[in-house]
Amino acid sequence: MTRTKATAVGFIAVLLWALLALFTVGSAPVPPLQLTAMSFAVGGALGLVWALATGGLHRLRGVAWSVYAFGTVGLFGYHFFYFSALRLAPPAQAGLIAYLWPLVIVLLSSLLPGERLGAGHLLGAAMGFAGAALIILGDGAQLTGGALPGYALALVCAVFWSSYSVISRRLAHAPTEAVAVFCIATAVLSAIAHVALEDTVLPTSGLAWASVLALGVGPVGLAFYVWDIGVKRGDIQLLGVASYAAPLLSTLALVLAGLAAPTPRLGLAAALITGGAVLAAWASRRAGRISSSPSGA
Repeated sequence: MTRTKATAVGFIAVLLWALLALFTVGSAPVPPLQLTAMSFAVGGALGLVWALATGGLHRLRGVAWSVYAFGTVGLFGYHFFYFSALRLAPPAQAGLIAYLWPLVIVLLSSLLPGERLGAGHLLGAAMGFAGAALIILGDGAQLTGGALPGYALALVCAVFWSSYSVISRRLAHAPTEAVAVFCIATAVLSAIAHVALEDTVLPTSGLAWASVLALGVGPVGLAFYVWDIGVKRGDIQLLGVASYAAPLLSTLALVLAGLAAPTPRLGLAAALITGGAVLAAWASRRAGRISSSPSGA
């Protein structure tokens, strides 16, 4: 598979993740850990069926336990914090803060061997965080209310997922089929934590059940398999920039569903975050060209 094709495959995940907030809100009142367990069970089962159908199931035996542990911590950690953030803060604001992860991917990838961190990276980061601050500070009452823990959890999940994505680049030898085990293990851990920390609340409507199933098939299922291909074989910095289509599409989906208001402040925050990511990626590409030139200048 070519680098360009792998990047395109990875972008499918971005389109699917644009529906993550909408389906999460639709799954209410299912608590976060239970929702994580249910959706990942669906996504993992689909992955195992795919591996069996394509003859790739045998590849799972050669994967090191440390790789399975890494993938499980990454998936479980991100989604626990993400689902919790959406329960504790307005979904549009929490979703946009969580989507700082593409910017962090660009920044972290620039620190890999052979890359350089320049002023453009730092300015891009400042723009991204300015956008997040604009969302949080837009309503002063929210800073002292119950939404603040949700904003903090959204930021933590952004760090979790960006780290997972960049480190995955170093694990290119691990087959994509291993993601099915990540999903199953995440479902098991989530179920254990759910029993210990939450009361079981089944979906109360057909829409809620459909939202849980849709999460497992798309944003918490297929998305992780195509993303694995993209970050391992494609242009990870380009994927980082392209990933900022997701918060914009996600917010649009919430607005169309009547779950968020299309305020100018929200639009300005989205523009700042997106602009910061684009600037940081441009700086990465420029640094790459400079380092590869014969003079090094």
